[in-house]
Amino acid sequence: FRAASASDMGGAVYCAIAGLDIALWDLKGKALGVPIYKLLGGKARDKVRMYASSMRRDLTPIEEARRAVSFVEEGYSAYKLHSAVPGGMDDPADETIATVREVRTAVGDDIEILVDVNGAFSTHHAIEIGEKLQDLGVFHFEEPRPHYDLDGLATVADALTMPVASGEMIYTHWQYRDLILQGKVDIIQPDIVKVPGFTEFQKIAALCSAFGKPMTVHNTQPTISTVAHLHVCAAYPHIPYAQEYNIEPTSIRDELPILKEPLEVKGGYLDVPEGPGLGVELDEGMVRRLMER
Repeated sequence: FRAASASDMGGAVYCAIAGLDIALWDLKGKALGVPIYKLLGGKARDKVRMYASSMRRDLTPIEEARRAVSFVEEGYSAYKLHSAVPGGMDDPADETIATVREVRTAVGDDIEILVDVNGAFSTHHAIEIGEKLQDLGVFHFEEPRPHYDLDGLATVADALTMPVASGEMIYTHWQYRDLILQGKVDIIQPDIVKVPGFTEFQKIAALCSAFGKPMTVHNTQPTISTVAHLHVCAAYPHIPYAQEYNIEPTSIRDELPILKEPLEVKGGYLDVPEGPGLGVELDEGMVRRLMER
């Protein structure tokens, strides 16, 4: 862990540590016969509200709106769209506002809309776009500036009444401390397969609690990562919002499902597992098939 903090390859190392850490917590829970959320202190909720996270950036505004409606009809009460062009700063072809306007018209005012631009705007343009998103009732504005531009994030957060969210691209509680104190974002977004694992997540959760910052997890992997996130979402009251669930086709869920009992979103919610450890069983045969690819 210390070596990774001083290494340019820190991210890859932290992700590897996360896998080991999550496995060790799973092992401890199984040895003691209790779910991980009990090891974290107990649960504040039995089920977790999820939002449908659309990863597509190739849809027209009308296509995105139709897609949003289809997931609202499945029971989701919140929908996130990814817009703008990461790396293409202030792209004149950006259709963020047109897309959100179409989605809002299609789903109505009672559905939460979240917008993630992955740092694709300059500070002044992020504020301009953010003000329009506020008028459209967007729930949160994710990464209007890249995660490393703490001053830019702070400027945007100070200028808007809509919550600004960030945190998916950092790993340690020291970085989250800086994001809170210097970046001044409103919602903190750790990812348990990056931070790494339950051990570091506890420290980040304690920081957020101390500074009065709510969390919402970044979660693009819809199997083991989602299960691990369900345990922290159950355990910590200051993770109050809908949580991310990837709606895109994913091999480890849809093609070669690695969980013996797949997760099932019902009415926009996932149940918190009650079995020991993570509370799920891997299909070892499917895992081997994936490894042989």
